[in-house]
This record gives sequence, C-alpha cells and structure tokens, in this order.
Amino acid sequence: MDQQHQNQSQQNTIEINNINNCNNNNSIVNNNNNNNIVNINNNIDSIDNNNNNIVNINNNNNNNNNNNNNNNNNNNNNNNNNNNNNNNNNNNNINNNNNYNTNNNNNIANFNYNSNGERKYRIAMVSDFFYPNMGGVEEHLYQLSQCLIKRGNKVIIITHSYGDRFGIRYVTNGLKVYYIPQAPFYNQSSFPTLYFTFPLFRKILIRERIEIVHCHQAFSTLAHESILHARTMGYSTCFTDHSLFGFADASSIHMNKLLKFTLSDISHVICVSNTSKENTVLRAQLDPHLVSVIPNAVDTTQFTPDPSKRDPNKLTIVIMSRLVYRKGIDLIIDIIPNICKKFPNAYFVIGGDGPKRVSLEEMREKHQLHDRVELLGSVKHSNVRNVLVRGDIFLNSSLTEAFCIAIVEAASCGLYVVSTKVGGVPEVLPPHMISLAQPKSDDLEEKLTDAIINLKSTPLQTHEEVRSMYDWNDVARRTETVYDIISKAPKVPFIERLRRFVGCGLWAGKLNCMVVALDNLIYRCLEYYSPKEDIDEAFDFPIEGYAKFKQQIK
Repeated sequence: MDQQHQNQSQQNTIEINNINNCNNNNSIVNNNNNNNIVNINNNIDSIDNNNNNIVNINNNNNNNNNNNNNNNNNNNNNNNNNNNNNNNNNNNNINNNNNYNTNNNNNIANFNYNSNGERKYRIAMVSDFFYPNMGGVEEHLYQLSQCLIKRGNKVIIITHSYGDRFGIRYVTNGLKVYYIPQAPFYNQSSFPTLYFTFPLFRKILIRERIEIVHCHQAFSTLAHESILHARTMGYSTCFTDHSLFGFADASSIHMNKLLKFTLSDISHVICVSNTSKENTVLRAQLDPHLVSVIPNAVDTTQFTPDPSKRDPNKLTIVIMSRLVYRKGIDLIIDIIPNICKKFPNAYFVIGGDGPKRVSLEEMREKHQLHDRVELLGSVKHSNVRNVLVRGDIFLNSSLTEAFCIAIVEAASCGLYVVSTKVGGVPEVLPPHMISLAQPKSDDLEEKLTDAIINLKSTPLQTHEEVRSMYDWNDVARRTETVYDIISKAPKVPFIERLRRFVGCGLWAGKLNCMVVALDNLIYRCLEYYSPKEDIDEAFDFPIEGYAKFKQQIK
C-alpha cells in the first residue's frame, strides 16, 4: 500500500489508535498478552479534538484557507475543499438541514438525528448466513440489528432464500429481511453470480434509501459481491470478519486472494478479537489502522442460570456445537469413554447435528454408554438455555475459533468452561471461569479431569460477571462509532479504486481492474435504463407506533 493510500486510511479512521486501546472494565480478558478484546474507547465521541480527524469538514488540501476564509462559512458549515488555490464553496456545501450530498448524486438519504441529537443511519446488513440457519454469525446479525434499531437506526438484512422462505419478511421490531432468489451452493453460501444480482441489489438500496452497507463473514459470496457493487454505487461499506483462516492449504490461499480483492476498496473492517484482527490484516494485507476490534456479546437476560435444573446425583457436561470436524468432535469421541471410566457420575449432554454424529453414535454403541451420553440432535436457539442450565461444565473442543459465542452463553448460564486454546478463545473469559487445553485429546482430557475434581459452582456470581463484560447495546454503540468514521470519509474517485486493485498482484491486479470496470459500466447502464427517480421508495416500519402498541398490550 503506497504512502498516499496509507495516509488516507489513517485519516479516515480518526486515529484509530484511540479506538483500539481502551482499558474498559467491560473488556475481555486476554490470557496471553492482556490485550483487551474490547478495543473501542469510551470517549470516542470526542473525536473532533485532533486536527487530523475526519470530523473536521474543512479539508484544506493546499493550506490556502488558513487566514481569511471565515466569510465563506456563513453559518452553513460549508465544506471548503481548496484544491489548486480555489474556494469551491458551491460544490461541497453541507447545509443547515444536514443534507449529505455526493458528487454523482448517489441515492444516499439525508442525515437524520434522534431525540438525543445522535446520528441515525440507514444500514443494510448483508450475509449469506441468517435465520432460519443457526450459528454465531446469524446470532450476531440479529442481535446487532435489534440493538441498532433500538438506538434509532433503520436496519434491513439482505440474504439468500432458504427453501420456501423468500421475498420480504419482517421479524422482531420491524427488522426487514430480503430473502433474494438465490439458492445456497456450499455450506449455505450462495452460488457466485458476480453481476447478475446487481440490478436487484441496487433497487433494494435505492428503495430503502440506504447509506451504509455492512457485510459479514468471509465465507459469504453475497457479502463479497455486495461490497463490490456498493462501492461502485458510491456507498460507504464495512466488513465484519468472524473467522480465522490459514495460509498454506489450497482453500485458504484462494479465500485470502478473494478477501484481498474485496477489502482493497473497503471503508473499514471490524474483527471480533485481537487474534482475528491479526489474521485478517495478514491475509488481506491491510493497514492495521483500517481495522477495529469489537467483540461479540450475549443476551444475558435470556441466558440466566437456574441451579434447580441440575441433577444433584450427576455431574453433567454439556456440549453444544455443530458436529463437524472443525469443532473438534474427534477429540470428544476420544475423551468421553475415559472420563466415564474415571467418574461414574459423569453424564454428557451433546446438542447439535452434523456429519460427525454418526461417529458419536458408534462410540456410544462401542462402549455401551447409552445411559451416560445423551444426543439431542439439532437444538433451536430458543431452547439452548434450557439445555445449558442442566450442566455443571461446558466443553468446547473447537480446532479454530475467532471468538466463540457458545462459551460466553454457557458462562452466562453459570457453567464452568473447559475449552481448547485456539484462535481468540483465550481472550473471551477470565482465567477463573475457564480452563484452556491444547487441541489434543490427552491435554483436553487432563484439563476436564482437573475441572471435575476442583469444580466450585458459583452460577449466580459467574452470570453477574458475564453481564458486566458483555452487552449487545455496547457492541451497537461501538459499531455506530465505526459508522461515524466511514460516513464522513471522502468519496474515492474511480481512478483511485482502480489503483488500489492493481496492487492485488501482477496478473490478479489487472483482472480485478477489469472486473471493477465492467461493474462500473453495468452500473451506468442501470442508471440510464432504470433511473433511480423511477424506483419507488419503501415505507419505513413505524417503530415508534409499534413500540407504543407493545406497551399498551402488556
């Protein structure tokens, strides 16, 4: 990345070092380097104290307006962009009505503010992973969207269709979900179409008057395509990475190349742990100042302990996971028979489904553990808490994790956690709540044995600690801080976008430029044949009236 791009990135991120160095009491404990995963400064709102902050609308590129430009402001907060000693007052006005104007009249709505004077955004969350599919990304999308809505923002979700679930659906609090007609291809990722979804995607953004496009998960084909299209249309974009990748195997090499292409023209990147940030920066060759760390959270009002549900005659070990290789199910198969031999009262409850379930059933049959191992199959998220409160210990055997919401949910329900020491897991819980083992069956068995022998059950105290550390409202507030950054960043000219993509590689760079140029050509054709003036705007969900109605029926 050349010096110009680096300087621009450092300016656009509002000296993100102020964001990434918070020693907040709500921070997550990192057992290795004591870095807090919660890297957003509580005082980030005071971002206009530094002359380099992007909040300062006056970008005096040639330092020509230092003395006598007060007459140009006229109390209208004019954006004076003095290139070549000219005062272009008419080109960059931000008027008293807070209208946000772009050079090419992109369909970006006017700035809105809530009753507290805080900025309200119109956000499109895009990912292949959403309900009815279950997982950490789906939970993150739903909870973050709900909290952003409660904070006065407009949020929609764009995902692919799931079976007979297609079209437009509304979920809690008027969260609007577009299930576009695109079938899943592999592991719920949609088939790559590149340009074919562009017309529909453009129409959705125009109808909903979207300002920010926020995409999630590197596995999501729809997310990668949406970032490309959104940047072509001039929107601010943000990407949240929820996974870790390697660098040596073929799938990781190809994924990292795709990620570098996508993030070469991104406004900002969010990672869920410090480990995830390091991984993403290396894979996509990003400027670290362009990446912030905002953790996942848990709804502690839903995941509450209930000691009365525990069986006093058993020591119950709960496992809630997709039964796939990546979740380390082979390690569980190795240690369950030995733990059952050591502790006659040990009882395993395993929730989840996947291709490794057959191996678990074979293990149970081979060792005659039908009365010691309970396989629940797929568990709805609404029933996860009912399973967790039965347990004394939660066992996580993942081989790779960027964060792992499951262990936070278990701790919120008062369970002691035994987990493999991989990825961002060491950053999630303090040492007295978790035992960490190497991803090897003998070490995992040893740590689980120690946990059973030394178990001290304090579910209510554990729940209170988790509640003080994790809150989705805090995650939403910090995400809004990132939106503040990218919404005020200057628009990137098309030639600058091409220059960024050239840096992706000798041949890949040229191919990327061709892809971007064709995408821009298609956009111009769509603007000509289907002008945005001919696209009807959608009505916003009456969230205030809905909230009053809910209060009345209670």
